[in-house]
Amino acid sequence: MRTPSHGHRVVRQVVLSLILVVVGADLKVGPYHVGAYQSDYDPDAMGTFSIIARDPATGELGMGVQSKAFGAGNRAMTIKGGLAVVAHQAAANPMYGGVGLELLGRGMAPEQALEFMVRADEGRDSRQVAILDAQGRTAAWTGTGANDWKGHRCGVNYCAQGNILVGQGVVDAMVTSFQGSSGPLAERLLAALDAAQAAGGDARGMQSGAIVVVRALAGSAGFSDRVVDIRVDDHKAPLVELRRLLNLVRSGQLITDANRVQREGNVEGATAAALKASQLSPENDNAWVALAAIHLKAGRKPAAIDALRKAIELNPANRRQLPRNPAFESLRDDPAFVAVIREP
Repeated sequence: MRTPSHGHRVVRQVVLSLILVVVGADLKVGPYHVGAYQSDYDPDAMGTFSIIARDPATGELGMGVQSKAFGAGNRAMTIKGGLAVVAHQAAANPMYGGVGLELLGRGMAPEQALEFMVRADEGRDSRQVAILDAQGRTAAWTGTGANDWKGHRCGVNYCAQGNILVGQGVVDAMVTSFQGSSGPLAERLLAALDAAQAAGGDARGMQSGAIVVVRALAGSAGFSDRVVDIRVDDHKAPLVELRRLLNLVRSGQLITDANRVQREGNVEGATAAALKASQLSPENDNAWVALAAIHLKAGRKPAAIDALRKAIELNPANRRQLPRNPAFESLRDDPAFVAVIREP
């Protein structure tokens, strides 16, 4: 049997190989140097605030981020359901995500993994990194070379961090919001981002954002870990857009619930769920189609026609698709239905 010391040496060898061979080769740098300093590529610096968090009731891990940089959601996080989430920002280097998950998967605690990676990184002073694992343990690093204001606050099940902020109050606002909130993790993360922006946010302004929540085997048929995965790469009000997208996600989930409840014979319950879906995301034409089908099932033809008219208004392609939908087979020769389909 391998001893713990031998296992630790194996982990060190794996990580050093990854840093030297993979990262070093990609970036054309020497041993242990895993990226340029922030000042070397300032236009791409991740002036960012973010929060990583865990819901102990569901086992979900998540991250919310907003940045005055393009595509923060694609560059500032690495996350895996059942394992950990890593935020890598300021002079962001995704090495901390890929290698960090490798170390955590081999049994290191977040503090150990972060210490190992920071020690191996000559660009450490320009980095900001935070790690949260599936047990709720955290670790964070804010380099002295990251632009002010910079800092982090971590506790059990969360870590909030930021750089190029208007002040410490931005990070404090995220922590206060998260600690005082309840409900689904995605909504709590977005509320924390809203609180941070209300406290001043990124000193340079707003551009992109993302909310990602994962749980092992949570995706369709267990083939992915994504519970929520929404991102805004370039927008004048990215948090407002994230809210719209999250409402669209929840609307879709309500449609699924409505269809299930209808199959179980609860038409009124299905109607309530479909109505909520259409109210939560009024632009979602699928919600209006689902509501129309449920109205028709309940014998409410005028209400069904009105819902179909709204669906067509939102998406004219429904003129072509609705006559092919088996849910509306009984209406195919109905004058009111034909009139709605033909309306210019």
